[in-house]
Amino acid sequence: MIKSIFSKTIILSLSAIVCTNSLFSKDQPAKAKLLPVHAKVDTSRTAWWQKARFGMFIHWGVYTVPAGLYQGKNIPGLGEWIMHDANIPVAVYKEYAKQFNPTEYDPEKWVLMAKSAGMKYIVITTKHHDGFALFDSKASDWNVVKATPYGKDLIRPLADACRKYGMKLGFYYSQANDWGNKGGAAARGHWDDAQKGSMDEYIDRVAIPQVREILTNYGDVAELWWDVPTDMTKERAAKFLPLLALQPNIITNDRLGGDVKGDLFTPEQYIPATGISGLWETCMTINNTWGFKVNDHSWKPAKQLIRNLIETASKGGNYLLNVGPETSGKFPQPIVERLEAIGKWMKVNSESIYETTPGPFKVLPWGRATSKTGTNGTTILYLHVYNWPEDGKLLIPGLNNTIVSAKLLANGNTLKTSKADDGVLVSVPAVGLDDNATVIKITIKGKADVSPFIQSPAADGSIALVPGLADLHTEKGGESIRPEGGNEQNLGFWTDAKSYVSWQFQVKKPGNYVIETWVATPASSTTLKLSVDKETIQKEITNTGGYNEYRKISLGTIKIDKAGLNTLTLSADRANWKPVNVRKLVLIPKG
Repeated sequence: MIKSIFSKTIILSLSAIVCTNSLFSKDQPAKAKLLPVHAKVDTSRTAWWQKARFGMFIHWGVYTVPAGLYQGKNIPGLGEWIMHDANIPVAVYKEYAKQFNPTEYDPEKWVLMAKSAGMKYIVITTKHHDGFALFDSKASDWNVVKATPYGKDLIRPLADACRKYGMKLGFYYSQANDWGNKGGAAARGHWDDAQKGSMDEYIDRVAIPQVREILTNYGDVAELWWDVPTDMTKERAAKFLPLLALQPNIITNDRLGGDVKGDLFTPEQYIPATGISGLWETCMTINNTWGFKVNDHSWKPAKQLIRNLIETASKGGNYLLNVGPETSGKFPQPIVERLEAIGKWMKVNSESIYETTPGPFKVLPWGRATSKTGTNGTTILYLHVYNWPEDGKLLIPGLNNTIVSAKLLANGNTLKTSKADDGVLVSVPAVGLDDNATVIKITIKGKADVSPFIQSPAADGSIALVPGLADLHTEKGGESIRPEGGNEQNLGFWTDAKSYVSWQFQVKKPGNYVIETWVATPASSTTLKLSVDKETIQKEITNTGGYNEYRKISLGTIKIDKAGLNTLTLSADRANWKPVNVRKLVLIPKG
């Protein structure tokens, strides 16, 4: 996976890219077609994926032998990056393979655990950045068959088990970073002469043949998950694309590099604040690492994992939850327990996750919502309630539709509803049915009609405008800004000066307001514009140290002449614009 120090810059470089048609290598299929950009995704290929909403990611390999320890020391960082982070020589690292003997590997058990948890597909690391292949490869002897005492292909029995139990199977493949085969890239550069060589020769000799092997030898492949495009030029990326014709229905992600978008945007370890236009799949770990690490005991509670799934579905994405098996092939017990807990919740509530679309609400103070198209012109809303109302009344804010029915999803008990000035009230039992999330199923007439959310002032008169509640705008053909993050949201991917955002808010007391925010940019100079009604201010932003280094600044003072509803617009000065990340704006009454 992408290490955190690289993720922002790598993902930013992928935010405004276009597919290329040139430079196929001579030994690849002649009739291949390139994958479309996000805006032209072939829905016949992706329909199953959009319905699935939940998948299992598996990181497994030789790195589970050291499991985060080298020369008696705990190596900080991700378990699967230990070779890189500890600068382990190739010859030394390859000795670990002699201890990789997963005699307790039971692929059918893996698949059934995923299935019981409610997962619809599995993506496994066929080869991670250490270059070790979990399959029988003719392109490199650095693989499980030739380099380990186990001596058998690990992917084939998993593919067979997936077919047996109706589980879709996808493959992760590290196409650029390869620290065990000569010429492969390394994110921070090589540390061993044994790694040096031509990257182009590596691609032609190892990567291209191995991708052909995994797309040819294991039946249908649902998803191909590229990762970390270090040194991947357009020409290098183009060599891989014709191979996709071997699996006409395959879905790919956005990490190949070389200006290729693929089908899926892949947020890592976060859920986008407002979702993303197009298809997206957020990948997250159960603890802090992807590959098994013996000293990582920071297991996320099952409640958090269930709510991550709900949060992702409520914004129109898929949740790819990672597990890191031990060398033996067993899942650590905390993983087993969490999958069982998720499965227990999904057994009752999966209807509110599978085949859903985003809920229509910008703000739900008590939880999240998903939706589906109902029958006879109705829409179904699934309300996932985290904070159960103490007074027995749940307000659905801003909902204007006529209610056809309301019931608890778990037991089918009918609930009474009534109109309120600011939405619909649902009469609920004194206690919720599930502490993780109790789901209420609401059927309404027509498409959801929800009044816009209007931000109100706090008790001190200040007004906080957060990225996740902004309205996003861009001119035709432009790239949209994307709200990112969880608790610390920011407006990111602001690569197009034509894009801008706005907020609606209430003002009780007209007057002058100081506007503060937090910004991050590596640019030497870039300028933001801010306007309310006819009042406009501009502020030059200088280098803060990078896209992750935020600085608190004052944008200036603006006069707001009228009480009631106002709109603030934040835009770019096109004459002086470089990308910048912006956190919430806070309007503070002056004087």
